[in-house]
Order: sequence, then C-alpha cells, then structure tokens
Amino acid sequence: MSGRGHGDHRPWSQAREAAGLLGGRRSPAPRDLPLTEALGAVLAADVRALAGLPAFDASAMDGFAVAGRGPWRLVGRQLAGASPESVVLRPGEAVEIATGARVPKDTDSVLPYELAVAGGGTVDGPAEAGRHVRWAGEETAPGETVLTRGTVVGPAALGLVASLGHETLPVLSPRVSVLVTGDEVTTSGLPGDGSVRDAIGPMLPGIVDRAGGRVGEVRHLGDDRRPMLGAVADAGGDVVVVCGSSSRGPADHLRSVLAELDAHVVVDGVACRPGHPQLLAHTDRTVFVGLPGNPGAALVAAVTLLVPLLAAMTGRADPCEGLSPAVLEGRVSAHPRDTRLVPVRLDGDRARPVGHDRPGSLRGAAQADAYAVVPPDWGGAEADLLRLP
Repeated sequence: MSGRGHGDHRPWSQAREAAGLLGGRRSPAPRDLPLTEALGAVLAADVRALAGLPAFDASAMDGFAVAGRGPWRLVGRQLAGASPESVVLRPGEAVEIATGARVPKDTDSVLPYELAVAGGGTVDGPAEAGRHVRWAGEETAPGETVLTRGTVVGPAALGLVASLGHETLPVLSPRVSVLVTGDEVTTSGLPGDGSVRDAIGPMLPGIVDRAGGRVGEVRHLGDDRRPMLGAVADAGGDVVVVCGSSSRGPADHLRSVLAELDAHVVVDGVACRPGHPQLLAHTDRTVFVGLPGNPGAALVAAVTLLVPLLAAMTGRADPCEGLSPAVLEGRVSAHPRDTRLVPVRLDGDRARPVGHDRPGSLRGAAQADAYAVVPPDWGGAEADLLRLP
C-alpha cells in the first residue's frame, strides 16, 4: 500500500461512485429476520399470503347480520373475538353483530345500526344483499404474492405480512461491525481531563439502518496496533467499519492492518472537507470502511462511502440522494482542491448554512436537513444536496 499525499486523494464524487460500484458486486446472503428487525431491509424473495385476508367472513359494520327478507327476528348476538359458534341464520332471522365479528353461516348482508329500526325482538331496514360483509379472501387470496423481491420493507409492509401470518421475512441486510478506536474515547460520563465521549458509536447504527444494513456490535479499542489487528481480522459481518485510525498519525494503524490482511484498497483518502482521511478496502469476504475519528468528519465520510456502499449491496436507492439542487445562501466559498459538504436548512428552493461545521462537531449536522455539496469549481449559485441520514 503506497503512501500518497493529500493531493492524491480521490475526488469526492468519484469516491462515492467507487463505493456504490463495490457494493453492487457484494450482495449479502439472504437471511430471515423477525418482523421486529426487518424494517428498512430489502426483500430477498417474493412474499406470499399464508392465509386469506380476511381469514373469515366478517362484519364490516356494527349492526345486524341478516338472512332473507325483513323484517327479521333477532336470535342472538355476535362480538368480535368471541369463540365462533355454529350459528346458521335462516331466512327472516338476524343476529346483532360487532365490526370484525364472524358473521353466521348463510348471512346475506349486514344492516348498519344507523339504518335499522329495532324493537320488540325484531329489526327492519333497507339491507342490501352482500353489503357490509368482508368476505373471506376478497382482499387477498391464500398464496397470493403481496410483496415482490427488492421491495424496501416499510411499516405498512410489516403490518401487512403480520396480518397474513408471517413471523419472519427473507431479506438482504448487510451485517456491519463497528470498531471505535482511541485511548481517549470513553463511553460514559462527562468529557474532560483528556477524555472525549464517543459520539460515533451511538451515531452509526442509525446511519447503517437508514441504508438497509444492521449493526451487530460496536466495540471500543485503544490505540495499540496488535489488538486492532485481531479485532479487524475477527470482526464478523459483511462490512467492518473502523473509526479513528484512518489518518496518518502515529496511532493510525488501519492501513498497515489492512495490508497485513491482504486487503485491496479501493479508496485511500477523499478530497473533501471535512472528512478527507477515509478508506475503502476489501478482501474476498469482507468490505472495510475507515472513518475519521472526529465525529463531524466521520458523518461526512459515512455519507461518502458507507451509505452508498450499503445501499448498493441490496440494490436500493441511496437514501441520501433524491433532493433537488437549491440556491445556497450566505457567505460560502469553494475550497481550491476539495469538495466542501456544508450543513444546511432547506426552505423551498433555498438552502441556508447553519454553521458549527468543524470536523469535531456534530452540532451543525444535528440542526441541518442536508449537506450542500460545494465542489472546487462551484459557480456560487445552486448547489447539489445530500439528505442527512
């Protein structure tokens, strides 16, 4: 692995493209996830109904299940969730019924309360044949395909498959291990006296989820090289994210660790601010992403390399893309060599910088809707936008 100066860093747009291309060649193995863990994942196979919807003939209204012509003689009551009884309506009979309750056999329709005239053990009203009954399987037949491969699982999809009897879903969801390095990093208490609270470990699972992956573990390491080598080599998952060892200081060992693991380096440094010390590499089994140790820079690096990588691994759209360009207001200048990512609030077709965008700070990103992308040749008007994860 050759050492390169800052001027050799990969242009920002090319680095994002390289991450997407690598992800497109590294599809994870399908796995079954419980519904509680499948939100945001991509379906690995079509999903079919295990039962019909509705599963039984049910009342769509509160009222009276009736058979034949009225007036009808009341012969009972049926509530939702009650144990099914072998009630059979004969012509001229009715059962008071609740929404969602199973209708008796030979029911012709349900007469809603608001149309009914009841009294003296009878009920009458303008019942219409077949109305206000949810007939078994009329919405979805057993065995019918309800979701297709490649669908991103949203809340409605989870509700649908649960209603059809599924407990798990077959999904493509890259497994991600996170290693946060640094002797100064602590996971609890107040920062100070040479220690800093870990901001990257709590941040990354949400970013990974948004891109369709799942973080299996977040481990914290010091700055010694040998423990890092063992942790990187033994980390499970499709992707291993190493935070805080991607620069070129005396405690930054990721490059030498990847070299010892015979990893092929795709991106070694990105011409962007903040976040230029980024790495993207892979072996036959695992993809490695190196993020800077400063949390603001790590977030920029994550949307540069990690998000497009994970999205492409499952064939889904990059969740950070899709926003229209906006006029960038305020005093913003381009960098002579690097692409700047500036946190902004959006107001229609305008974007306003929020400030607080130093590499060590997440305050600007926490207040922002998007990053404005300001390349070295920026003309000073409209800027492309990246949605913040």
